Amino acid sequence: QVQLVESGGGLVQAGGSLRLSCAASGLTFNSYVMGWFRQAPEKERDIVALSWSGGGTYYADSVKGRFTVSRDNSKSTIYLQMNSLKPEDTAVYYCAARPGIAFHPWEYDYWGQGTQVTVSS
Repeated sequence: QVQLVESGGGLVQAGGSLRLSCAASGLTFNSYVMGWFRQAPEKERDIVALSWSGGGTYYADSVKGRFTVSRDNSKSTIYLQMNSLKPEDTAVYYCAARPGIAFHPWEYDYWGQGTQVTVSS
């Protein structure tokens, strides 16, 4: 059984910071691409950031320079450090995993339950 468990969401003022965590189990963590996606009300689920072995990362243009994805293979955990948060960052944030690099939600095999991030203005 594969499980992805997210934590760290909450309410923050514009300009503030949050750090999300995703703890994975039931998979060979270092062999998987881990992704962060988000879904705002009335919008499609979109990519936020990716992390893969060797230190490779990808960021959506909307978060580049503000968000940082990192992973700790020894803990089977990935993180999303979110700085300079904006109201438009408000969404449910999801952790996802698959065995290779991909950029679309429908290509991912495993998903966490999601954690709500709300940025007030």
